[in-house]
Amino acid sequence: MVTITGVVKGSPADRTGIADGDKLVSMNGHAVRDVLDYMFYAAETQVELVLERGGEMFTCTIDKDEYDDLGLEFESFLMDKKLSCRNQCVFCFIDQMPPGMRETLYFKDDDARLSFLQGNYVTLTNMSQADIDRIIRMKLNINVSVHTTNPELRCKMMNNRFAGEKLDYLWQMARAGIQLNCQIVLCPTLNDGEELRRTLTDFGRMMPHLQSVAVVPVGLSKYREGLYPLVPFTKETAAQTLELIAEFQEKFLAEFGTRTVFPSDEFFLLAQQELPDAAYYEGYPQYENGVGMLRSLADEFEAALADAEPDRLPRTCTIATGCSPCAFLRSLIERAEEQWEGLTCSVIPIRNDFFGESITVTGLITGQDLIAQLQGRDLGEELLLSSSMIRRDSDVFLDDVTIGEVEQALQTKIRLVPNDGYELLDAVLGITY
Repeated sequence: MVTITGVVKGSPADRTGIADGDKLVSMNGHAVRDVLDYMFYAAETQVELVLERGGEMFTCTIDKDEYDDLGLEFESFLMDKKLSCRNQCVFCFIDQMPPGMRETLYFKDDDARLSFLQGNYVTLTNMSQADIDRIIRMKLNINVSVHTTNPELRCKMMNNRFAGEKLDYLWQMARAGIQLNCQIVLCPTLNDGEELRRTLTDFGRMMPHLQSVAVVPVGLSKYREGLYPLVPFTKETAAQTLELIAEFQEKFLAEFGTRTVFPSDEFFLLAQQELPDAAYYEGYPQYENGVGMLRSLADEFEAALADAEPDRLPRTCTIATGCSPCAFLRSLIERAEEQWEGLTCSVIPIRNDFFGESITVTGLITGQDLIAQLQGRDLGEELLLSSSMIRRDSDVFLDDVTIGEVEQALQTKIRLVPNDGYELLDAVLGITY
């Protein structure tokens, strides 16, 4: 039973007489627990609602086009509390953050509903057999953080004694034809090497319902006192991981027509190897996990070079980026500088003093590190930053420093750029629309 907090004027629900404060009990004979039930049953062309008003039950029937919105509003998007993670994973980055940051950064999400609705990854440890039965009944796709298919090792890595047995849910969903995307956070000496071989072998038994797998290297901040003693990847161990993954990619490609498993861009950067071409990524199914982002960026940038017509030359600007992709970005910018005389764009790597020097990705750069390392430099007309540094729908870096504060400290204008090659070139050339 969920309380209705609003009814859209003129909607099917409004025309039926449903009002704020009514409680939604069931839809087409099914109890409504949360947004998944609501969305699933509301998609039908005829919806019978049982509601409660003032302690009295009543029923109304709504006829509408398929998938039309009923027009009901609820207190929260999920119509329920967001589920937090029960695990204490040895690699969890949230446990590696310094104290005193904003409260939302310490919340560990592990809510399957957000997997279907927003693409979040879940560990399955928050789920029950009833949840799995509902997924199968509704034919919902799901994204799962697996890390290993060795039950004992999964329990160890997640510090959850139920983590191993919950793997059975994965096999149940695969057998039922649920489309699965999985991820593996790879930790040297724990779930890499032969353990990774075991996991990828097990994944092969889930085909063809396993859509894709992302393998990403563990991120280690300097705040690990009292935590499991993990070690970072080296050039050698990153190369070994790429070799093992390539072995399974060839096997899966031959048997199923798809590579299925993809290493994140960071492995290629760590191993100092060339990025594969776009065809390798098969449509970028794991783009949000950092798989193929740089290849996509490079191809778009190259295409943009052929069409761009700059009208603001000469121009000088600066890109500040993480240490890991710095050389790659610099190679792109050099192509633009070769093409247009009068364009000067510096690419500066920002050392991550806030989280520790082993954190080299761009998205974890803070405002205070930008200020400390760029202050006093001639940054040109604009400072270009990846939008991944900023909290979504805000102007705040991870350390709560604002864009305005960085602009004031550096005496320059900041332009945020998404991971898009066309927009990157526009920003470098100073083109606005």
